[in-house]
Amino acid sequence: MADFSLDDLKTLRERLGTGMVETKNALVEAGGDLEKAVEVLRLKGAKGNAKRADRSTSEGLIAAKENGKETTIIELSCETDFVAKGEKFVTLGNTVLDAVIAAGATTPEEGLAAKVGSDTVEQLISNEAAVLGEKIVLRRLAVVKGDKFAIYLHKTNKDLPPQVGVVVGYSGDDAETARSIAQHISFADPQYLTRDEVPSADVEAERRIVEEISRNEGKPEASLPKIIEGRVNAFFKQVVLPEQDYARDNKQSISKVLADSGLTVQGFVRFKVGA
Repeated sequence: MADFSLDDLKTLRERLGTGMVETKNALVEAGGDLEKAVEVLRLKGAKGNAKRADRSTSEGLIAAKENGKETTIIELSCETDFVAKGEKFVTLGNTVLDAVIAAGATTPEEGLAAKVGSDTVEQLISNEAAVLGEKIVLRRLAVVKGDKFAIYLHKTNKDLPPQVGVVVGYSGDDAETARSIAQHISFADPQYLTRDEVPSADVEAERRIVEEISRNEGKPEASLPKIIEGRVNAFFKQVVLPEQDYARDNKQSISKVLADSGLTVQGFVRFKVGA
């Protein structure tokens, strides 16, 4: 039998989070050398990563952090909620977030290339995926610019890390209202800050649909333009933040809440795990 102690076995398991049997087998294969055993476990895990490449990742976490005039938000995905709620995965999320911020990354591709010690984020994720036994993906990354920020991270389950995250960049002095706007975004899921940002193809497609619906309802021809315009406006109200009804008081629009509080939204991002 290889020369290693129960303390060696315990140390390696705590370091990598691996199972008793696979850790013992790795130590045997490595002749009791802890560092070689780590290599054995990671190589075996890397082979497992390749097999897991086509698996779906519908669980995970959202993390965000402010850095001067920017705030970075990421979605780190995994396969199961069991891994998502584990300390190792949550720690990995924070490490990845810190690394992409330090590198000034603005896309997942840039984030994966960011350095973590002598490794890249991509290598770190691959190593941790090998240990945890699941496919792990840096699914999304975005940077919001602003004078100030409201960050809202929402747990849909008390046992899981945040599953919904919102970052709002804004100017103004009403931090409480800014946070409530972030909470509204987490619930209402607006897609755009202004009508001009909505792709014209989407608007025209919506216009064609509501025109066909209106004609099929037998609306008078003379009334159609007004009816169609009203329904297109309702579409804008669904997807453009300032035009939405405020979640806390649907008698007010977001634009009125912003005006009354002296706030200007400069940008926002909403991520939901798996969405």
